[in-house]
Amino acid sequence: MHLIHVYGKKYERGSNWSEPEVLELLQIWSDVPVQTELVTCLRNQHVFNRIASTLRQKGINRTGDQCREKIKKLKLEYKQKNLRSTRYYELMERAQSNRSAATSGSTLPLWGGSAANKAMGLQGLEAPGHPGRAAEILEIKTEVMSSDDEAAQPEMLYEFGPVDEEEEAGVEQTNPGQTIEENTEVDGEQGNAHVICSPSDCSEQNLTGSSGVAVSPVTAPLVMRDGSIPGDQEVAPGTFHQRKRRRMGRQNDGVLSSALAGYLSWQKTAEERFLALEEARMRQEARAEERREQQEERRARQERDHEFRLMSMLSRVLTSTVVVEEPRPSTSRETIPMSTSTKVFPPYLVPTGPGMPWGDQTPQFTPLLSRRGNRMLLHQGILQEGYNQYHANKHDDNSNPHGIINLGTSENKLCFDLLQKRLMRPDMLHIEPSVLQYPDWKGHSFLREEVAKFLSEHCHSPKPLKADNVVVLNGCGSLFSALAAVLCDPEDAILIPSPFYGVITEDVDLYSSVKLHHVPLHSQLSGSDVRPFQLTVEKLEDSLKQAKKEGLNVKALILLNPHNPLGEVYSSEEMTSFLQFAKSHQLHVVVDEIYMLSVFSEEETFRSVLSLDGLPDPQRTHVLWGVSKDFAMAGMRVGVVYSENKDLVQALDQLGCFHGVPGPTQYQVTQLLRDRDWMNREFLPENKRRLREAHGFLTEELKKLGIPFLQRSAGFFIWADLSKYLKEQTFAAELFVWRCFLKHRVLVSCGQAFRCVCPGWFRIIFTEQQHKLQLGVQRIKAALLELQSSLVAETQQMTRNEKISSGLKHSTKEECRDRKIKRSHIKTELFTSSDENNTSLNGQSEISSESLDSLIGSLRKQMHSSDWLEKHKPQLASGVDPTRLDVFTELLDKASK
Repeated sequence: MHLIHVYGKKYERGSNWSEPEVLELLQIWSDVPVQTELVTCLRNQHVFNRIASTLRQKGINRTGDQCREKIKKLKLEYKQKNLRSTRYYELMERAQSNRSAATSGSTLPLWGGSAANKAMGLQGLEAPGHPGRAAEILEIKTEVMSSDDEAAQPEMLYEFGPVDEEEEAGVEQTNPGQTIEENTEVDGEQGNAHVICSPSDCSEQNLTGSSGVAVSPVTAPLVMRDGSIPGDQEVAPGTFHQRKRRRMGRQNDGVLSSALAGYLSWQKTAEERFLALEEARMRQEARAEERREQQEERRARQERDHEFRLMSMLSRVLTSTVVVEEPRPSTSRETIPMSTSTKVFPPYLVPTGPGMPWGDQTPQFTPLLSRRGNRMLLHQGILQEGYNQYHANKHDDNSNPHGIINLGTSENKLCFDLLQKRLMRPDMLHIEPSVLQYPDWKGHSFLREEVAKFLSEHCHSPKPLKADNVVVLNGCGSLFSALAAVLCDPEDAILIPSPFYGVITEDVDLYSSVKLHHVPLHSQLSGSDVRPFQLTVEKLEDSLKQAKKEGLNVKALILLNPHNPLGEVYSSEEMTSFLQFAKSHQLHVVVDEIYMLSVFSEEETFRSVLSLDGLPDPQRTHVLWGVSKDFAMAGMRVGVVYSENKDLVQALDQLGCFHGVPGPTQYQVTQLLRDRDWMNREFLPENKRRLREAHGFLTEELKKLGIPFLQRSAGFFIWADLSKYLKEQTFAAELFVWRCFLKHRVLVSCGQAFRCVCPGWFRIIFTEQQHKLQLGVQRIKAALLELQSSLVAETQQMTRNEKISSGLKHSTKEECRDRKIKRSHIKTELFTSSDENNTSLNGQSEISSESLDSLIGSLRKQMHSSDWLEKHKPQLASGVDPTRLDVFTELLDKASK
């Protein structure tokens, strides 16, 4: 069988036979026992397998299939008289005579070359040169069955093993009344086989379908004990049946019982396992149902809290209009009123952003905190609000499939498999005393040295960078806060082009009270612009002049390269011009290059400011970088700044104790930066490939939707224009679209969170897992479809209103009066009129005036005379500020006048 596995069927059938091999094959095949067995069984592959086994003992390596195919070919040539050798023809003639003897004579013993064969006149049984082997006896038993047994299903047992001849003889002696028996010998590859054929309602297919030795009830005659053949006796159809068995010794009952016991034991174990799995499945479904109920309760609670927040914001705005503010000097910050009994918000503490939402726990002004503490407590932007809602209802494939998918937070989730494999290596788990002790607050020396080498290589610095100029803090957000503290005084300002990453506002303002002065960039081209949102030196100059007019002291300029959220990559010439502008006005420049290795286009080239031959003002140029973006490890919280200003480095060293990085984390980052082979050959190329693939998927989906966007090749986001889905070109309408996305459980970032001056722009993150990104795109499509339907309905309503207004102008006075009467009838159904001057005729109010102004006046009079406002007058609840009730009461009084 080895040739079958190596070469296959095609090679077997195409193999060549030599003449000696063919002669050996024909001699074995033409023997009477072989022909007898071939005639008496339909599935005779085992016969050819034994022929092949005999040939292999003679040194001829052939398989059963090859022997079968060669015999077929020779038989065909024999019929067509095309045999090339006379010896071939003689052997084929001999086979034909042997076959005739097998079909017409009595039952012959099967082939094996034993003494019993020779006794029966089968001298040609043994192939020349091949000694016969002792075979086992084939016992064929027949018994008469009643007609009731004929309906029973056939029973087939196959067991292999030797048979004790003495035991067989003893059985014959102790059972003289046994039915007719027939002894033959069988020789096979697997050893001798003892076959018992009992005709107990077996079909011919069962008798001949076995792979072992089979005897057909049609071709195998019965030999009586006296040697005669009962061929002349008349046998009723169906009276005699044959059953074939193979058994091992005489232990059939014991083996069967053991097998049956084993099967029953296995069945019991399987049933127990099945019941356990069913119980586990039911428990899992119960837990899932409980989680769904909890999620529904949480959603309902969030909706109630949201409504409460809206009412609370409205009450604060209304209350602030009646609060008497203390006079404040123009040069100092606004102060909080000393009286806290009313518990109201000063106007400058009320959120003033466009539709600024609040968290689940609505912040309240408290006298327990300072003015700065209350400002931090009450400050909450749109990015933080969206992030909080995402964490409250985060999507999970198994536990929360209907949760929010986050396409708003800039995180790279494409390379977790690569990082997990690298971070689990043994070299990442090394611990030594130095990493568990207080470090140098600028960072461990081994990490700063590796950062300097890394930046020298990937920023293409003309000369090696120095480790003494590197400061390591826990993230670039801490670096912005620390730099604002050491470069600016409170109330100073920093220039920054907008749109920009919105959290920088909190980074520089919450701790250091440093303000950002925006350099507005527009989507429409103007002046010398060649692309949307282009930054130029002229725009920087204009913004600086405007800041000085407002009395701001500008101390620095922040540049993002590559840009977030635009994805813009500035050229060396552009960066040099920006640095020259800063030098001319003695401004510090903070260059954020945190996405420098996330430029995934082959055509796009990033040039760091550290690659310039000479910085215009090295003492005022500070470069930021971190591992959160380029290495997809936002949770590691490692950010670095490189500056040649020694005083700045020492000042940041004083703040390092508040923003330090744990020692084990510094060691792991050092190991990653040292592994240049893994970084440059495995991680960075694969990361760029995955970024390029995910970016291509999202851009194609946006093209199908007809959404304009900036085609850029850096970062994790796409800056898309959804202004056509705004009801009006305002930031309030933009916030409505943003909330519609949240309603459909997908988080994106709206343009006002990045201080964009043009409403309708959104940042969409594409560095999400493929299946989640696809699901997020589907939810975006559903939200846009709802917005589009709302716009269409509103447009149709406006069109109908315009048609009605135009029809009113051109209709006759009589038609106009009828329309006014019908409208007044609809309006008066909402109120109970107490005006005695108006009479009711057939359920309609009669109005004598024919003009629209008189109709409006009539309706206003009915509203004033109605008691609906009195019935729905708000009641003061316990613990509520009474001044709020006064504000609502005053508004209601104004409405009723």
